Order: sequence, then structure tokens, then C-alpha cells
Amino acid sequence: MSRAPAAHMRHAPRAGPAGMRRALPAGWADRRGTLHAEWTKLRTVAGPAWLLAATAAATVAVSAGAAAGTRCPAGIACPVDTTKLSLTGIEFGQAIVAILAVLAISSEYSTGMIRTTLTATPRRSAVLAAKAALVSGLVLVAGTIAVGGSLLAGRLILPGNGFTASRGFAPLSLAHGPTLRAAAGSVLYLALIALLSLGVATAVRDSAVAVGTVLGLLYVFPIVAASMAGDPRWQHRIEAYTPMNAGLTIQATTGLHGLPISPWEGLGVLAGWAAAALIAGGLLLRLRDA
Repeated sequence: MSRAPAAHMRHAPRAGPAGMRRALPAGWADRRGTLHAEWTKLRTVAGPAWLLAATAAATVAVSAGAAAGTRCPAGIACPVDTTKLSLTGIEFGQAIVAILAVLAISSEYSTGMIRTTLTATPRRSAVLAAKAALVSGLVLVAGTIAVGGSLLAGRLILPGNGFTASRGFAPLSLAHGPTLRAAAGSVLYLALIALLSLGVATAVRDSAVAVGTVLGLLYVFPIVAASMAGDPRWQHRIEAYTPMNAGLTIQATTGLHGLPISPWEGLGVLAGWAAAALIAGGLLLRLRDA
């Protein structure tokens, strides 16, 4: 009986885990190359760094201003969520995050560089994934600084305005479970706003239209909800299922039973908006010409 088949089997590549390990490096090399290219574009342009710094600085400044402007006079009950108050600046910082994420891709359309990008990396989904990973990662860093600075400002300022331990307001601390949840959730909130903005910008391409769309989604719905105070049912729906209203419930540490949606569920609603925007943007990126 011939031994040729046995020899052939000895030299044939295996389709098991070892074969999979040999096949992985090429795919990972492509992903690393795409990430490196996108990182090079972000770090060699001054705009993203300034916007990230502005996100942290503006968030802390607005939060400190809100804490300094809120007082609890002696002899008066003050139903204030001091953690949420100290994180007020997130509502302003998110606008800068939205601009940063929009420019991450729309600037390439305005300059025509997107053609070079997609020629160098034909897998368009890989380009969008790399941008999403880098932008959200950078926003997580800036958001951590912003949230930490905001809570520190609240811890230092609020006791002097009457929010003392003797009146039932414990100093802000990350050792307090609800405060830690609000802090971590606020950082994730900013990252999700970045992903939502990136998805919208990928879909519409134009910077001004994308920024206007995102800011409209964020700031118009709260105004609509406030104007519907006479119809609690619709007001509740708007607050529970719109990006900013639902997402910012993650900051609440008191009165949770009165919220239109629980904190983590609210952040999940925002994650759904971000996922839908990225999916829509990704599909349009694949279907349309550069």
C-alpha cells in the first residue's frame, strides 16, 4: 500500500486552532494598520487636542459655576442632588464632544482626503470602526478628567454654600456607590455622544448639518418635554426615550423612583441611539461613492 497519502496528510495544513492562529495575524495587522493611520491623522492635527482640552476645561468650569451658584440657606429644606448638580457641566461639554466626533470624518469629506483613506483601506467598515474606537477612547480620557474635576469642584464648593454633612449632605466621594455610578456613567455618556455624532456625520457628510442634527437631538427634546408639562404621559415618553433626557438619568443619586427610566436603562437608550446612528452611517458609507 502506498505511503504517499500519509505523507500528504503530514504536510497538509491543519484547519484546527493552530491553523486559525496562523491565519489571524494578517487580519490583525490590517486592523492595526488602519488604527495607526487614523491615529496619525488625529494626532497630527491641532483641532482634536484643543477640543479634548476644551471638553475637560469647559465641563469643570460650568460644573463649578453651577455649584457656586446654588445655595442652601439655613432653616430651609434643600431637595438637591449634589452629585447631579456637580456634574451639570456634562450638558455643555457634550456639545464640544459632538463637534470633535463630527469633524473626525466630515473634515475628510470637505478636504477630499476621504478618497485617499478609502483607497488605502478599501474595507470601509474597518475605517469607521477605527475612527469610532479612537474617538471614543480619547473622549473617555477627557471625560474622566472632566468628571473627576467636576466632582472635586463640588466637594470643595458645596459645603460652603450650606450643603454640609450636618444637614444631611455627605461630602462627594467615589466611595459612595451612587456617586461612583453617576461618575462612571457620565464618562460613558460622553463616549456614547461621540459615537452618536460620528454615526450622524458619516451618514450626512456635511459638518454643519451633522453638528446641527446632533445638537438638535440633544437639546430640542428637553425643551419639548418641558413644554408638555400638561400632558404627563407624553412628557414621560419623551424623557424616557430621547438621547439626552434618558442618558443623563445615570447622574441621579436621589429620587430614583420618580425618574421616567432607571439610570442604567437610560444609558442603554442612548447606547441604542448611538448604535443606530453608527449602523446607518456604516451602511451609507458602504453604499455611496466617496
